Amino acid sequence: MSNIFEIKDKELFFDGVELSTVAKKFGTPCYIYSKNLIEKNFNGYREHLSSENNFICYAVKANPNVAILQILAKIGSGFDVTSQGELNRVLYAGGDPKKIIFSGVGKSESDIKKGLEAKIKCFNVESKYELLLINRIAKTNDIKASISIRVNPNVDANTHPYIATGLKNDKFGVDMREAHDIFKLASELSNIEIMGIACHIGSQIYDIAPFRESLQILMHFVDKLKLDNIHLSHIDIGGGLGTLKEDTNQTNIKEFSKTIMNDCSGRTEKIIIEPGRSIVGNAGVLLMKTEYVKTNGEKNFAIVDAGMNDYIRPALYQAEMEIKSVSPNSAQSKIYDIVGPVCESGDFLGKDRELSIETGDLLCLCDAGAYGFTMSSNYNSRCRPTEILIIDESLHVIRERETFEDLIKNEKLIEYIN
Repeated sequence: MSNIFEIKDKELFFDGVELSTVAKKFGTPCYIYSKNLIEKNFNGYREHLSSENNFICYAVKANPNVAILQILAKIGSGFDVTSQGELNRVLYAGGDPKKIIFSGVGKSESDIKKGLEAKIKCFNVESKYELLLINRIAKTNDIKASISIRVNPNVDANTHPYIATGLKNDKFGVDMREAHDIFKLASELSNIEIMGIACHIGSQIYDIAPFRESLQILMHFVDKLKLDNIHLSHIDIGGGLGTLKEDTNQTNIKEFSKTIMNDCSGRTEKIIIEPGRSIVGNAGVLLMKTEYVKTNGEKNFAIVDAGMNDYIRPALYQAEMEIKSVSPNSAQSKIYDIVGPVCESGDFLGKDRELSIETGDLLCLCDAGAYGFTMSSNYNSRCRPTEILIIDESLHVIRERETFEDLIKNEKLIEYIN
């Protein structure tokens, strides 16, 4: 299919499935994902990164549903995890521990022990203190811990400040001015094996230039380390490539992969990337129903049954998400703010959208496959949505809709004594 969205008899289809049929069967709001497009996006990277000198580690934080992880594990993906919970999810879904990289700025002693126990590929170390802790735990267990050191290249990714991670004011990685001393220390620790160098400059980045700049900084630094007889086996440039429309997304993925490989031509180190959003972002949608249409004299509002607790990116990052009508109606087209039922003025999914909307109409929020359900909450005691996976036009529930019982299952009433 050349386009993941199609209109047949005026009805909107996603990956061959009529969205109004999904709503009737499973209710709204609900997340819907395409197995076909997830695999297609992953293979777009693999087309240019398929040799033994490359490694694709899906960023689990983007969408950690175990069915999504299972799909990627079966086609050979590695995984970038940032918590023990994400690590356990990958292992449960059948991921190869030798293809797991453990990132994150605040790894606990328990996290490190679990990673060593699972025999993961390596830890991306973010400070001297973390390095010393890993060495101590490895020494206690009489093993060697494989590590890569994450540096902060101070490269501006030109993205939202909340998702920029490669500037000197950000909490991530080791300052480049201190990095050499950290590598030297690591080389002297008895229970540490240095594997590589890593960085991650941000998320939702559309320009390839910042990636190339950070890669050049890393390669230059790796060459300097060789003068001290410190030889690395891989260079990890992280993830962060933004999500675009389906066909454009494929072009962007392939251009990124090809450019990076050309820049690394002739080097002996393996290249590791950690894509997340660009693999699952445009492979998912959030389906929602219009509960009410109202005006206050200044604005028109379409109040839908999905809110900021279900999809927080517009409220948190001011993300501009495309919203489509699912079925035709006879209403006049107007400019609407698409807002949710949560008791916050910041509860919106889109502003100033020209749409034809009536009460009861279905709307589709596009490109919701990444940082959607995984960032959802039970704010206002709202039950979180179901998640549906499309496999060859058949529908599979990969997460049940939450119930009131789910909301309170870990809570207890107090037994008062009179």
